[in-house]
Amino acid sequence: MWSFIQNEIFGMQWLNRLIGNLLTLCGLDINERLGGSICFFIYDTVKIMLLLGFLIMIISYIQSYFPPERSKRLLGRYNGLGARIIAALLGTVTPFCSCSSIPLFIGFSSAGLPIGVTFSFLISSPMVDLGSLVLLMSIFGWKVAVAYVVLGLVIAVAGGTLIEKLHLENQVQDYIKNAKQLDIPQEKLRFKDRLKYAWGEMLSTAKKVFPYILIGVGIGAVIHNWIPEEWIVNVLGNNNPFGVFIASVCGIPMYADIFGTIAIAEALLGKGAMLGVVLSFMMAVTTLSLPSMIMLKKAVKAKLLGIFIAICTGGIILVGYAFNALQYFLI
Repeated sequence: MWSFIQNEIFGMQWLNRLIGNLLTLCGLDINERLGGSICFFIYDTVKIMLLLGFLIMIISYIQSYFPPERSKRLLGRYNGLGARIIAALLGTVTPFCSCSSIPLFIGFSSAGLPIGVTFSFLISSPMVDLGSLVLLMSIFGWKVAVAYVVLGLVIAVAGGTLIEKLHLENQVQDYIKNAKQLDIPQEKLRFKDRLKYAWGEMLSTAKKVFPYILIGVGIGAVIHNWIPEEWIVNVLGNNNPFGVFIASVCGIPMYADIFGTIAIAEALLGKGAMLGVVLSFMMAVTTLSLPSMIMLKKAVKAKLLGIFIAICTGGIILVGYAFNALQYFLI
């Protein structure tokens, strides 16, 4: 039963068979490179967009209960490690990419929340969300999906804790620390209003990430059908102990969210890349993309930005090697 749920519902293998049959009727051989690439591209694009729409509707509906002002009040009730854990968990129901989570980070910092709490949120928000749980489950299975989310939360909490222990409050830009906060009471939304909000968020997010999904699926199709398997194994397989480091560094300049990286990850794993290499690449892209670091530089000083990048990179690399060691138990 679980295999059916994972393969046919989350993985949508029925869609893959349907597209393959349609392409075959059109005269394409999906077992050849060109036909296989076209089948991969159409299947993964449609699958990811369907999952994207469904997941954003659910997550945005949940998010409607946690507007910024309410989130600030919620986080303000807790102290120490508990506050950082709550902040990391709150990040799972907030925006899908690092660039859209930075304005919330700025708002939380302006509200006077401890620096460790704000950074736990900033790390968790792009790296881990409820959507990643379902998407990873559709490709890698529930063990990998749960482990990814749990370890992502651990990185967020540990990173926020370390930054707070280093007492780097003076590294936040002065205009943020001195900003005035308005406590505007939130209106009580009806079910219909929340659905309308969720629908709007779904359309907005889908339009924003669709180009990156096309790029990611296109790269995945090339990897899946045109790049020799031995190349991937030599560079990112278990014969190269630096595979996790290479994948993490390569992921940083890119800008995408988990929806844009899932097809690349799927293709890399299918070609023989180690699990930890694939997941560390995904974490680096979603957490440390170059555009988001440029935005974050406007909010924090160079020292704190460097420490943040170092903490995230170190955590991602450690998690990557941990997944490599546990690969045969998780898949």
